[in-house]
Amino acid sequence: MLDFPRWKIVSISLFLAVMIALSIPSFVPKSVRETWPSWIPTPAINLGLDLAGGSYLLLEGDTKDVAESRVEQMRDQVRAEMRRDPKIEIGDISVQGGRLSFMVRDPSKVDAAREKLLTITGSGVGTTGQREWDIAVVDTSRFVLTPTQAGLNQAIDTAMSDAREVVERRINALGTVEPTVVREGGNRIVVQVPGLNDPTALKNLLGKTAKLEFRLVDTTATQPGVAPPGSELLPYAAGGQVAVHREVMITGDMLVNASQTYDPQTGEPSVTLQLDGAGARRFAKVTQENSGKPFAIIVDNVVISAPRINEPILGGSAVINGGFTVQSANELAIALRSGKLKVPLRVVQESTVSPELGADSIKAGITASIIAVVAVIAFMILTYGRFGIYATMAVVINVLVILAVMGMLNATLTLPGIAGFVLTIGTAVDANVLINERIREERRRGRSVMQSVELGYKEASRTIFEANVTHAIAGVIMLILGSGPVRGFAVVLLIGIATSVFTAVVFTRMLVTIWLRRNRPSEIHI
Repeated sequence: MLDFPRWKIVSISLFLAVMIALSIPSFVPKSVRETWPSWIPTPAINLGLDLAGGSYLLLEGDTKDVAESRVEQMRDQVRAEMRRDPKIEIGDISVQGGRLSFMVRDPSKVDAAREKLLTITGSGVGTTGQREWDIAVVDTSRFVLTPTQAGLNQAIDTAMSDAREVVERRINALGTVEPTVVREGGNRIVVQVPGLNDPTALKNLLGKTAKLEFRLVDTTATQPGVAPPGSELLPYAAGGQVAVHREVMITGDMLVNASQTYDPQTGEPSVTLQLDGAGARRFAKVTQENSGKPFAIIVDNVVISAPRINEPILGGSAVINGGFTVQSANELAIALRSGKLKVPLRVVQESTVSPELGADSIKAGITASIIAVVAVIAFMILTYGRFGIYATMAVVINVLVILAVMGMLNATLTLPGIAGFVLTIGTAVDANVLINERIREERRRGRSVMQSVELGYKEASRTIFEANVTHAIAGVIMLILGSGPVRGFAVVLLIGIATSVFTAVVFTRMLVTIWLRRNRPSEIHI
């Protein structure tokens, strides 16, 4: 048990030296770290909202649009699938009351149409194992498709999960540090952005659904305020309304990238779009067939611009000009490339945490940590002498290793995380208390110094392992089921459990082994 070969001593020493070095950036201000050479690693802990200050937003999704879009998508799918089989002729597909219906012209083809509908709707059963669509036949040849509540709930859950990812991508694109974006309940998203004291731009960005569409302008519309059949009126960003065809040429799903640029002719801010392969081919075909006609670039059902197609556009790129500022063009580019929101989001609660409050929390946390460290050190040294000094060294190194690991994980430290630090300081020496008390017990039984130390570490290690496994199970449960501050506490706790076992058992055992080899004491004061 006390056999420590030289290679193991060197390996442990080098490992701890590297971890101590990696903990240093967390003590250095960010402005100083940015001046360091690029080859120097600078893993540092990020401060959470309660420590660094920042913005808190509670977003609520308007899920009523999910049901409407679900029915609209099904209508498009049914129309496309039925057109593939020329033997099945159907009438117009109508949508009313959240249901869609259509008639099969030849009643003998009803069974064939039903088979196709079952294929479209996944045999009527979704991933939850419950039926997502009810399919009924009325008057022998009319089909009526009605979304079930289970299917709707699944669609809402998927839409909100996608919305959380889109919100996170948009916030990250702003260059913020370690935002927290988590779902709360069925239709809410919590956003915490440390260091952001003015959430206005963030709210504007998150409020954009970013539904991008390219449609042809209906040039046959002559009467103001009236759209010809097959077209609809949409508001124009520059004022007034524009009649556009309902058929969508290009959608945001075909977008590869969007970036803020400048118009080469006017020098004004603009947004450049790059389409994927399918989108580029589709765009080239449409511009070739409609040369000389105007087309509308629509974002969130508002016509941003309506340029004329002077020549075929073959490169798969387009430019949006709409009287942008640099900030508004950048926000639109971020919203477009991060993907559209399947549900509109609105801010139902917001607050700003002052950095001064975070500074007070940090000061109080540091004070509590210092008091805890001093008290633990005094107790260990007075109680266990030399072995208490080794335990103290283990505690200090344990704290530095925790900082290094959190820095490498780019973790965020919150006020509960500081509480986890203080708790870790106490539990870090708990293992050494068990070991030292077991060594005392073995000495009382008359065993030699070497035997007592070896048995003390061997027997206590089993208890230490079992105790920390139970702590780790509780930490994992908090990490999985918790959110926000609870997760912050769990992260520090789990890291602290792993590092404290290593430093309290392996590191102190190495120090004790080195001392025993050099001095060969016949008695120890413990």
